[in-house]
Amino acid sequence: MSTDNVVRPPFTLAEFLDSWDEESPQRAFSELARGDLRRRPDDGTEVLASRAEIVEFLRHPAVRATDGVHYNMGAQRPLIPLDLDGDRHRFYRRLLDPLFSPRNVAYLESRIRTRTSALIDEFIEAGEAELMEALCGPLPSLIFIDLLGLPLEDLPVFLDFKEAVVRPHGATLAEQREYMNRAGQVTYDYLVSELARRRAKPSTDDLIGGFLTTTVDGRTLTDEEIVDICYLLVIAGIDTVTSSLSCQLAWLAKHPAERARIVADESLLGRAVEEIQRFESPVPLAHRWVAEDITINGRAFAAGTTVEVLWAAANVDPANFDDPLTVDFDRPHNNHVGFAAGPHRCLGTNLARLELRVALSEFHRRIPDYRIAPGNTVVWINYGVRAALSLPIVFTPDRFAPRNGGSQ
Repeated sequence: MSTDNVVRPPFTLAEFLDSWDEESPQRAFSELARGDLRRRPDDGTEVLASRAEIVEFLRHPAVRATDGVHYNMGAQRPLIPLDLDGDRHRFYRRLLDPLFSPRNVAYLESRIRTRTSALIDEFIEAGEAELMEALCGPLPSLIFIDLLGLPLEDLPVFLDFKEAVVRPHGATLAEQREYMNRAGQVTYDYLVSELARRRAKPSTDDLIGGFLTTTVDGRTLTDEEIVDICYLLVIAGIDTVTSSLSCQLAWLAKHPAERARIVADESLLGRAVEEIQRFESPVPLAHRWVAEDITINGRAFAAGTTVEVLWAAANVDPANFDDPLTVDFDRPHNNHVGFAAGPHRCLGTNLARLELRVALSEFHRRIPDYRIAPGNTVVWINYGVRAALSLPIVFTPDRFAPRNGGSQ
C-alpha cells in the first residue's frame, strides 16, 4: 500500500460531513446512521446507513450484487460467488462455504503462527518496526500463497492487482473502471496459465488442486469457473486481512490498558478482535443494485437504483449499539457487520478471524509492550478500505518467549 497524489472522488458519503476525520471517521459514520442525509451530493447515489434499514434492504429479493453490466474489482465476468444472485449464488455458496468453515480452516493455525513468528524474527532485535511493511502486509499474502498453492515468486502479480482494484487511479468512475480492467486482465491471464500448468501435472493438496478435482452435481468445475473464484479470493485473501490487522494493531498500540487485558488473559482475544473490527470497519461500504421498484422502511427505491451500503455506519449506529464510539471488549451481543451481511456476507470470514486471532496472539506472546514511535503518527487511508498505511512502533520484546512459536 502507498499514498499518492492521484485525484479521487470522495469514496463515501461520510466524507462530505464536517465531522469527517481521516484518523477517526467513526463519528461521521455514526452521524449518518442516525441522521436524515440519504443521498450523495455529488452524484445523487442513494445511501443506507442505519443497521435496521441495511438488514431489511439486503433481505429483499430484488436487491442484486451487480447491475449485470459492471462487475466488481475490474472483472470481465461475474465473480463467483460475489457477483451472482438467487439460485446461482446459493449453488456456489453451498460448494464454497464448507471449504471455509471453522473446522476446515483450523488446520492453518500452526502455519499462521509460524509465518507470524518468522516475520517477527526479522525485526524483533531492533526494538522498532514499521508494521504495515514488516507484518500486516506480508503475512496475509504468504498465507494466501500457501492456501492456493502458488509459487512465492509470483506474489508481486497479486499485490499489484489487489492494489489497483482496491484503490484504482482515475478522477471519474469510468477512468477507475478502465484502470481496474487493465489490472484485472493481467490476473486473468496469470490464472489461465496456472490452471493449464496444473492440469498437466498430478493433483496437489491445496485449494486450486481441490477446485480442479471437486465435482458439483456430478461435474467438475470449468477453468472459467475456477478463475472467477480465484480472482475474487485474491482480494479477499490479501487486502481485507492486511487492512484489518493494521487497524487492530494500530488501535491496540494506542490503548495500553486494553492491550494489557488481552495479553494477561488471552480468552478475551476473540471478543477484542470482534469489537475492534466493529469499531474500525476496515471494509466500510459496498454497493448494491435494485432490480425492481421496492420500498424499504417507508423509503422508495426505483428499479435500476445504485445504493451505497455503509457497513461502517451500521457498526456505530446508536440505535443498535450502546455507546457505539467506545471500544468495549465486554460488549454483549456484538452483532456487527464488519464482514458484511446478507446473502453476500464475506466468504472468508472464518479464515480472516483465525488469521487475526492467531497473528495477534503470537505478536503479543513475543512483543507484549509496544506503542507508536515517539515523534511519529499513524498514516490512515479510508479509500477502498480503511488501513494504517504507516504504522511505526517501538517495543520491548519478551526475551523469554521462544522463537518461532512455542506450539510448533
